[in-house]
Amino acid sequence: MADRPRASVKVEERLARMLAVVPYLIQHPGTTLDDASRLFAIPVAQLRRDLEQLFLAGLPPYGPGDLIDVDIDEDGGIWIAMADHFARPLRLTRQEALAVYVRATELAATPGIPGAPALTAALAKLRDALGPDSLGEATGIAGAEPGTPPPSLDAVRAASASHDRLRITYVAQSTGERTERVVEPEAVFASAGHWYAAVWDVEVDDERLLRIDRIASVEPTGERFSPRGLRGAGRPLYTPSDRDVDVRVRLCPAARWIAEYYLARDVTEHPDGSLEVTLPTAATRWIARLLLRLGPDAEVLDPVSVREEIVAEAQAALARYGPRRA
Repeated sequence: MADRPRASVKVEERLARMLAVVPYLIQHPGTTLDDASRLFAIPVAQLRRDLEQLFLAGLPPYGPGDLIDVDIDEDGGIWIAMADHFARPLRLTRQEALAVYVRATELAATPGIPGAPALTAALAKLRDALGPDSLGEATGIAGAEPGTPPPSLDAVRAASASHDRLRITYVAQSTGERTERVVEPEAVFASAGHWYAAVWDVEVDDERLLRIDRIASVEPTGERFSPRGLRGAGRPLYTPSDRDVDVRVRLCPAARWIAEYYLARDVTEHPDGSLEVTLPTAATRWIARLLLRLGPDAEVLDPVSVREEIVAEAQAALARYGPRRA
């Protein structure tokens, strides 16, 4: 996979440093450059450059009173003003907390993240605060913790690291059909409570995104492959195609998370907090089942055929629990 531009990496590194340093300096005014350098293991010259960039940061509308003011006195003491928003505890709505949890879970699952242990500990606290019901809604795994490793995860991850082709049996979500495929797994990552593999399907000669918990069997072929640079963590979980059907849906506030965890277009927000969104899909059955689970919190506006699918799914479910006939 192609490396990120070095300039982008430098910006991310500086942001990570400042997110740690600024709250400390606000709470400990007068800390010297030398002391802060030792405490955070940042060279003095680098720390000074980072702090001198802070005057460009602040809150909208970015007037003089909205920007951060940094003063380094002649003794090297650091004084930061106009940045109380950095010192205040963060308050998240339920939807914001769910979004943070899912995205941070993806990050923690990415190999080579230096802060993964600390991030995992923070995720545990956030998971406890959200509770299993909220997480079940956002991930589709009611009563279960998202990110539970599926049985095939280790084998797929090992093949991705060693560039080994695999022969797998895959179970389709919409139909339950089992197919055998030869794939080249390039990237393995977690997203929205599930593990995924970005693979090259040898038979169809095209990229595929597979959910690892739907891989029923894994067998090495003994062949190696050269990576093509398929994108892993952070990619959309659905790639639109010319076969898609656009499903227009109205989401009540309790179901707004749908627009965050699925590809959604043409998002319109209403004064009551509800959203109208378009969900593109090549198979409408999964959307019908998803919206059936949401009950009164979601409504299909178009096409009518999807509304009929939801009715059929509901009738089939009721039939399983109806009175038995003699």
